[in-house]
Amino acid sequence: MHTKTGAPASAPTAPGSATTAGPAGPAVDWDHPADPPAGPPLAHVRAYVDSCGTDGHLWHGVPTLLLTTLDRISGRPVRTPLIYGRDGARHIVLATAADGAEGVPSWYRNLAAHPEVRVQVGALTAQARARTATPAERETYWEIMTALWPAYEEHQAAAAPREIPLVIIER
Repeated sequence: MHTKTGAPASAPTAPGSATTAGPAGPAVDWDHPADPPAGPPLAHVRAYVDSCGTDGHLWHGVPTLLLTTLDRISGRPVRTPLIYGRDGARHIVLATAADGAEGVPSWYRNLAAHPEVRVQVGALTAQARARTATPAERETYWEIMTALWPAYEEHQAAAAPREIPLVIIER
C-alpha cells in the first residue's frame, strides 16, 4: 500500500514527503518532477495533477496515466502523460512518439536505465517498476493498445522496420 504521495506506507519518510533513494543512492524527490515543455502535453499534465486525475485521466476518450521516470543522465524525475491499457494490476504503454517518429522517446531510454518509476492513474499514485515486454507479451498486448488507440498501427508502420517497444508497469 502507498500513501497519497506515493511513498510506501511503511517507509520512514517525513510527513507529506515522497523522497526515496535513487539508483545511485541519493534521494529522489518524486513530488517535484520536470514536466513536458509548454504545449498540450504540459496542459494535460497540469490538469491531471491539479485535479488528482479527475480531469485528464480520460483524454480524447482513452485512459491516460502519468509516468515519472528518472532521467538517465541527471537522475532527476521527469513526468510524461501516456495512453495506457490494463491487464489486471499491470499497466501497458507504448514507447512511441506522437507520429511514430524515428527512435524511442526519452522516457523509454530513462526507464531502460532506471526501471524504478512512479505512476499516477487517476487519483492513485504509486511507486512501480517498468520493463520492456517479452515478444510473446508484446503480441498479446499489442491488440489491447491498438484497440484503445488505432493510430498506433500507423505509428508502427511509420517506424518500420523498427518495432515500437511495449512497456509493462507493475507495482
